[in-house]
Amino acid sequence: MAEPKKADKTPGPKAGGAQAGKAGQAPRPKGGKAAPAAEPQAPAKRASVSGSTPPRMRDRFRTAVVPALMKERGYGNPFQVPRLEKVVINMGVGEGKENPKVLDFATADLQAIAGQKPVITRAKKSIANFKLRENVPIGCKVTLRGPRMYEFLDRLVNVALPRVRDFKGVPPKGFDGRGNYNLGLKEQIIFPEIVYDKVDKVRGMDITMVTTARTDEEAKALLTHLGVPFRES
Repeated sequence: MAEPKKADKTPGPKAGGAQAGKAGQAPRPKGGKAAPAAEPQAPAKRASVSGSTPPRMRDRFRTAVVPALMKERGYGNPFQVPRLEKVVINMGVGEGKENPKVLDFATADLQAIAGQKPVITRAKKSIANFKLRENVPIGCKVTLRGPRMYEFLDRLVNVALPRVRDFKGVPPKGFDGRGNYNLGLKEQIIFPEIVYDKVDKVRGMDITMVTTARTDEEAKALLTHLGVPFRES
């Protein structure tokens, strides 16, 4: 009579399959090599600065201002026409050296107005009469170029300046002799981006419009065609 077969003591596969590894890990293929890693995803496409709608003041400059200045000033080609290079907005905060929170409020206001994060300006040297030490934060500024520059100038000319009380135009004597124009504002609340109830203090700012013009006369003609309302002297 044949003897009964002995039970096979060879360990069987574990629960989940012989090829299953630890929880959360992909199974290893035969040969002991790890499975190839997934291909990295392509970086997301960066959004445009000015959105899908181009700045209307830039379109106006290309379609209307350039031909008008060529006819008025007698330029030979469009590249001789002066153009706006950049706009610098500076807000001085003298009390920031004593209370850093004041500088935070000013930075938030300037960022809301310009649509760009400002940088902190610091004192270049110590002045004992003003109790000022070197490298102490005393303000903030932002430099705008390209679409943001045209969008800010559009809002300044058509929205902010008309909200100034008893506004009769900007002074025409703000040129520096090299084609750049400086404008001072006493209140930041003239911009619609600023919520009056959240303002801790009314502050002014200095706006510098840097152009490629060689003379003040050319720069004034450019800014006038862009819509800057100069006061009659």
